[in-house]
Amino acid sequence: MEIKAADIVLCEFYFSDLKISKNRPVLVFKDNLPFDDFIGIPISSQIMQLYADEIIIKSTDFSQGMLPKPSKLMFRKPFIVSKKVVIKKYGTLYSIAFNRYQKLFCDYFQCCE
Repeated sequence: MEIKAADIVLCEFYFSDLKISKNRPVLVFKDNLPFDDFIGIPISSQIMQLYADEIIIKSTDFSQGMLPKPSKLMFRKPFIVSKKVVIKKYGTLYSIAFNRYQKLFCDYFQCCE
């Protein structure tokens, strides 16, 4: 499956015993890593409490598609994901929304100029 930055995808993640897996949504933050990997930002539907590094994803942020439930991005937990674990694509964010999320990520990690 072809994916790119600003896509929101569903991925299958295995626990350390490699017997049990769980499907989780992820924002594709950077898609051009070696070995068919990408940097992902985890998404959670547990939105009752928001921390300083979390933000609700608005349905109006999507240029196409949507998430099945109201959800939040968790900037503090970026990780490397193999494109091989992508199950499906939920949708794609407008570039203005994706740029806003990139800025919030950089603000949190103090990597902005």
